[in-house]
Amino acid sequence: MKWWEFPDYAIHITALLFIGWLINGYFLTRTTSLHNNYTKHFLSIFLATITGFALDYFLYQILPQTDLISHSAGFDTVSNIINHLTGAFFLGLICYVVFYSVHTNSALQNAKLDNEILEQAHLRAQLLSLQQQISPHFLFNSLSTLKTIAGDQATKNYVVQLAAVYRYVLNFNESYLSPLKDELAFIKSYLYIMSERFEEALQVTINIPDEYLQLLIPPLSLQLLIENAIKHNVISNEQPLHITIMTNDFPALVIKNNTQPKNIPEEGTGTGLKNIRERYRLLIQLPVEIVNTSSMFSVTLPLLKNESNHH
Repeated sequence: MKWWEFPDYAIHITALLFIGWLINGYFLTRTTSLHNNYTKHFLSIFLATITGFALDYFLYQILPQTDLISHSAGFDTVSNIINHLTGAFFLGLICYVVFYSVHTNSALQNAKLDNEILEQAHLRAQLLSLQQQISPHFLFNSLSTLKTIAGDQATKNYVVQLAAVYRYVLNFNESYLSPLKDELAFIKSYLYIMSERFEEALQVTINIPDEYLQLLIPPLSLQLLIENAIKHNVISNEQPLHITIMTNDFPALVIKNNTQPKNIPEEGTGTGLKNIRERYRLLIQLPVEIVNTSSMFSVTLPLLKNESNHH
């Protein structure tokens, strides 16, 4: 047996393993219409077997005969062909099992990391909404008492809406997503409070068809965007702030406002908008579209369907 027969045989086996690894890797790392059934896995092993068999035949023709690769085990009989197919199948299967194990373990680690990051983003969103508030539970209970002892209906209405805002903020951490219907109900309470402060200077138009109401959105996204618009723009009777909340066919929620920057800009780091974008990236890997011109600021938030697979 000559010395070069060992590297020659190693090249033969390595080539078969490499092609099996490539094919299985291609199918297992891509999301296709076959993603949720066994067809993709069967097709991966099948193609790895056929391609491995074809490569085996090619190498058999070009490599010299050795004690390790005997030309007596050729492709001239049905029995030999079956043996080569069986060998190609087992090599493809080995590649599939190894790649699937490595890929699954990596996906689990990434999912665990994403969940941890999402949890942090979720908590940061809650902290943003409760920023500079002291003991929100105590405040909520106090509001309930104030509603009972308030003498006039206008005060009762204000307290009811303020309590609704705090109830939503305190309870939203039960889920990473909320139905758009619930988010809009919360926003209407929030806008009631803002309208008491700004009156006709703040004008909000909401145009959401009923068929979109059961779609999902990260909680407090709308409130953070409206708060951002109020914070960074002049709001007065002479220069009212117009905010429009509508949907498109994506489906997505579009929140836009006219831009009229304050002479002295508010201090801020864009944390609220950054938090929304981070939560969307972690939840569905879809971007939040932002358009900022001299006359208009617009944010487009994708809406999620109930049957979607979320964290």
